[in-house]
Amino acid sequence: MNKSISNIEKTNLLKTLKLRFEKNIHRHKNINWSEVEARLNKYPEKLWSLNMMETTGGEPDVIGYDKQNDIFTLCDCSAESPAGRRSLCYDQEALESRKANKPQNSAINMACQMGVEVLDEQQYLHLQSLGNFDTKTSSWLRTIKEVRELGGAIFGDFRFGRVFFYHNGAESYYAARGFRAILRV
Repeated sequence: MNKSISNIEKTNLLKTLKLRFEKNIHRHKNINWSEVEARLNKYPEKLWSLNMMETTGGEPDVIGYDKQNDIFTLCDCSAESPAGRRSLCYDQEALESRKANKPQNSAINMACQMGVEVLDEQQYLHLQSLGNFDTKTSSWLRTIKEVRELGGAIFGDFRFGRVFFYHNGAESYYAARGFRAILRV
């Protein structure tokens, strides 16, 4: 798969990301857009992944900077789980286990195809510290091996003023459950 975007798509994406960055400065205090943009311009495959996050409804934004490793972190910041990434089971094994009514894909497969990762519980808590996300939807989260080996997978949402983590069979899928992506650049 060609993981590049056209110059027009790049220009439009960077404009959208800059506007979102400036509108939501509370998510990334002490980070300068010019530094983020310069880094993104060095990695066209990361721009392609961000474009995939954007076109599937994720509304990616900068949510952190690791000074020690010099890495910016961008994450889906849409109010609800991205609409273009819902109705997915958890992973390939779950997808293959369904005999009938299979979803079109799984969260882990789609994330891999997009060149991103599914958030884990700690990353989800950090995102929720920046606003209230998934108040009407839920998002699959990267699940530890021990839970997955027992057939389960973890998801989270925000209800009643707090973050909740739950479990489901990994083969389950719902119209209101998707996944949130994280990308390090």
